[in-house]
Amino acid sequence: MIPFEFWVGLRYTRAKRRNHFISFITGTAILGMVIGVAALIAVMAVMNGFDHTLRSRILAVTSDVIVQGNGVPVLDWQQAEKNLSQVPGTTGVAPFIQAQAMLSHDGLVSGAVVEGIDPGLESRVNRLAADMKVGSLQALQSRPWGIVLGRALAHQLGASLGSKVTLISPQGGVTPLGVTPSLRQFTVVGLFSVGIYAYDSGMAYISLPDAQALYHLGDGVTGLRMQIHDPFAAPVFAAHLQKVLGPAFTVQDWTQTHENFFKALAMEKLVMFVILSLIIAVAAFNIVATLVMLVTDKESDIAILRTLGARPRSIMLIFMVQGLVIGFFGTALGVLGGVLLALNIPTIVPFLEQLLHVQFLSPEVYSISQLPSRLEPADVIHVAIAALLMSWLATLYPSWRASRIDPAEALRYE
Repeated sequence: MIPFEFWVGLRYTRAKRRNHFISFITGTAILGMVIGVAALIAVMAVMNGFDHTLRSRILAVTSDVIVQGNGVPVLDWQQAEKNLSQVPGTTGVAPFIQAQAMLSHDGLVSGAVVEGIDPGLESRVNRLAADMKVGSLQALQSRPWGIVLGRALAHQLGASLGSKVTLISPQGGVTPLGVTPSLRQFTVVGLFSVGIYAYDSGMAYISLPDAQALYHLGDGVTGLRMQIHDPFAAPVFAAHLQKVLGPAFTVQDWTQTHENFFKALAMEKLVMFVILSLIIAVAAFNIVATLVMLVTDKESDIAILRTLGARPRSIMLIFMVQGLVIGFFGTALGVLGGVLLALNIPTIVPFLEQLLHVQFLSPEVYSISQLPSRLEPADVIHVAIAALLMSWLATLYPSWRASRIDPAEALRYE
């Protein structure tokens, strides 16, 4: 059986009010709730879209798991590659050499991370070959002392396909004057772009034999990269592999190598959630104002209910029902609007850009030129729960005030 408090609360909500200002405040509260919930869902979807897009682009040039010697090169990497390939869940293994260097061309100098790779094996562990814009990654095998540059790095050096760039390595030879850097001229055989400026402006690739000769590693490598079936299971996979390999090796997954970056994204998403939740909080204050004025308007009705035997708790529940109905409708409409907006952002944003003759994300400035959107059901649920919770909290004070009305005092002048 449904309590009478629920029916009375719904009747008060549906009834035509004599005070039109109360109706206006009620409509404002619902509208504020709709805007706040819709905006929060849409922004969370955009943040998820950025996060997913950046993760995909990072995984294009990095591997799921990296195994390195604990401070020393991995010498018998061919055998290590066979052993790691047999680990359950592994889809590919490739060796690499990584070191710092300076690149020079026509008087322009820029620092870079230089990696020695085997182009034939590299496609097993990342999608770098698919991000080649000019030239080919396979050209590193066919042409000695070839180098592949990030497009932004090549722009900084003023280099293009076929240009001669000088690589200056700090691992040089020992002379009576001390350690002198090693210099080697390379020919640019390709340019890549993954859409992340830090990589496009700071990465260069050479062949594995050239890197071994340049950095005096003999047959050794810095480590091996691994690709697994589920990249998001990399932390668990890496922890298990570390126990198997022991302290002689260091195992890192992609979430560790980019830990600060993803922590910053998570913090930004949390801050945006808190900031936009203030819009919902403002709408909740409107619910407080609506109920306070409604309690004042209905003092005589409350007094009559009290004289008929209604307890203070019942009076409190009546007005809590009213506030929750306002919050529910605002939240429901906001969720509907937010979901529709989030799903259509890829269509709406280009339309607005064309209508206003502006470009919100210029490809010359941002690595992502289109506003991405990825709707997560969990975010929608969290926003809806937060909105309903704020609506419930907004009903507490006005409802308590209504339950404290003295019938004799309220009916004195009636």
